[in-house]
Amino acid sequence: MVTPHAQEASAPTFANLSDRDVVGWLPTTLPDARIHYSSEALTYGDLRMPRSDTDEKAPLVVVIHGGGWESSYSSDYVARLAEAVTALGAATWNLEFRRLNNPGSEFPGMFLDISRGVDFARELAREYPIDLDRVLLLGHSSGGHLATWAAGRRNLSPVSPLYVKDPLRVRGVIDLAGVLDLEHAHSAGRTDVLQVVRADEPAGLSARARDASAIRLLPFGVPQTLIIGTKDNPWRIESHRRYRDTGTALGDDIDLIELEGANHFDVVDPSSPAWEKIASAVRDYAGLRNRDAS
Repeated sequence: MVTPHAQEASAPTFANLSDRDVVGWLPTTLPDARIHYSSEALTYGDLRMPRSDTDEKAPLVVVIHGGGWESSYSSDYVARLAEAVTALGAATWNLEFRRLNNPGSEFPGMFLDISRGVDFARELAREYPIDLDRVLLLGHSSGGHLATWAAGRRNLSPVSPLYVKDPLRVRGVIDLAGVLDLEHAHSAGRTDVLQVVRADEPAGLSARARDASAIRLLPFGVPQTLIIGTKDNPWRIESHRRYRDTGTALGDDIDLIELEGANHFDVVDPSSPAWEKIASAVRDYAGLRNRDAS
């Protein structure tokens, strides 16, 4: 018989990291290349290729960082996560893009940067052994919004300012505590979403959300894993549940994982118990075998 004390002792524990903790993180290795995907200075990605003894092409995980869509946060803080994903056997493409307060980021600029960055995988595959049939999107916080949005942009109308022709098909999406419903976020007090879509009032947000909010683009026809901690903001947890329920009702395969005791930044820590869930989703969607078990 397992005692309650033993159950408590075996429960996963989280460090409850702050934004100050994670912005100080550095990876242990440099990327294989830093490549611009457009002519703008801030539109580049760090590419990491897995080490392999075979000629098999690698799946690609596009990593999109968060930080409230703000220019004060960069892709550096998710570099450790990208490094860990690469160790699983996937290439990673850690995107930088124009954020709020960067010239040219105003709607639709930031969204179009994400589209260009994701679709640039086709160019990467010309030079590197990347399997375009196994491209995944992985995003944290506001990057989770942009990752899920990028998976759903195939549903945009050709008259949308965010529309691009022939967006790259992806095989799966992994959201880490993203902003999946812009209107719900605004109702919970996130006024920054107005700036994201360049709206002056809620009515303008509602109009733009048809194109810019991931929940409004469902269903994607793409499997999704949503990971969030129980110590995250209640509105964000509720939003994830609403998103899951909306998407599954429309036929999408969406798995919501709520990590007991984790906060907003624990979910990007590759040394935390959250990593097991992320790695499992990457392996599943990318068709990777467990290297530890090989």
